[in-house]
Amino acid sequence: METIMKAKSLQGSITIPGDKSISHRAVMFGSIAEGTTHISNFLPGADCLSTIDCFKQMGVKIEQDGASVIVESTGIDGLQEPSQLLDVGNSGTTFRLMMGLLAGRAYHSVLAGDESIAKRPMNRVSIPLLKMGAAIDGRNNGTYAPISIRGGNLAGITYTSPVASAQVKSAILLAGLQAKGVTTVHEPHLSRNHTENMLESFGVKVNRNGCSISIEGGQKLVSTNVEVPGDISSAAFFLVAGAIVPESTITLLNVGINQTRSGILDVLEQMGASLSILNRRIVNQEEVADLTIKTSELSGSTIEGEMIPRLIDELPIIALLATQANGRTVIKDAEELKVKETNRIDAVVDALQKLGASITATSDGMVIEGPTPLHGAAVSSLGDHRIGMMLAIAGCITDGQVDLAMPEAIRVSYPDFFEHLKQLRAGS
Repeated sequence: METIMKAKSLQGSITIPGDKSISHRAVMFGSIAEGTTHISNFLPGADCLSTIDCFKQMGVKIEQDGASVIVESTGIDGLQEPSQLLDVGNSGTTFRLMMGLLAGRAYHSVLAGDESIAKRPMNRVSIPLLKMGAAIDGRNNGTYAPISIRGGNLAGITYTSPVASAQVKSAILLAGLQAKGVTTVHEPHLSRNHTENMLESFGVKVNRNGCSISIEGGQKLVSTNVEVPGDISSAAFFLVAGAIVPESTITLLNVGINQTRSGILDVLEQMGASLSILNRRIVNQEEVADLTIKTSELSGSTIEGEMIPRLIDELPIIALLATQANGRTVIKDAEELKVKETNRIDAVVDALQKLGASITATSDGMVIEGPTPLHGAAVSSLGDHRIGMMLAIAGCITDGQVDLAMPEAIRVSYPDFFEHLKQLRAGS
């Protein structure tokens, strides 16, 4: 249990921990590249550590010391058949991307995870991998974990994905690297492009054409050094905190602002937040900047369409932001929230209603009326790190304390979250 009290203000600067999506991929690509890959600012959260453990089980030498990781590999053909089940813990990214990688390996492997993973749909990945020639099975015809894979002898395909999902796209591209011919993925909207960026950093040629990505099989990865930028999904919680907690000014250092991920910045600006983007630079083909946010007068907005894939993980904290904005905020086209660590539509609405918010769920999102004063209550993360962080930030503006159950879930993506919150509350 974690108790959060109302904050008078939030002041200071913090360095956001490494991007979770990029940390996963740095370990994965380093593990299939020839040579030694050095990773700095790695996120040592539970999800990314699960990725390291999986590759260690396949014979890759990985040394991790906090945010520093060294990966030594002989290349993708050096991966060994795992002698036991590969446990991804709570990491959907590890699970789905590993499916694509293992689909090209000529041996048997089994992927499993925790109770949350067992409920998340994996057929969105298994369907295209089956079309490429992999043998995949699991509960409900390969829909749910554990998933069994016997890979090898893949053929490239052209696949039109029904969802804009970086996990689906990445899994297919990892399989395509090992397939005969060209593999192409078409998306309804462009999802996160970290995989494409990092493949190019490791020497792979990727063809991009709008929402279509193509890759030719048989290409080899060459080791490189990866500096992981701060995670904008983690930064989002303190950006919102700075906008809604009175008399606040927060600077967040070294944040990745990749355009396929920066929807939160667009939402803040269109709702009237006082946001400054400073010191823009490019690191490992990813755009990075420092962000300063101040207490702001906010207006409601409509968030929908191609914006949604660019901020899908930030929608819980955007819902809290909307409770303090003038007027109505409508979130649409966000069905993907139903298949995250929790059904995030229901989880967000239920939790914020307990705190006094005027919020209702819809079939594909939520409607929030503001501004609404919030009050304390006993709530739970439900084991979902994004829900946990949202509720902790909510506690900074509630009259009365917020008692947060299962706060440990936050360590999945932000191990130092409560320490950073404490620093900002103290103005240090």
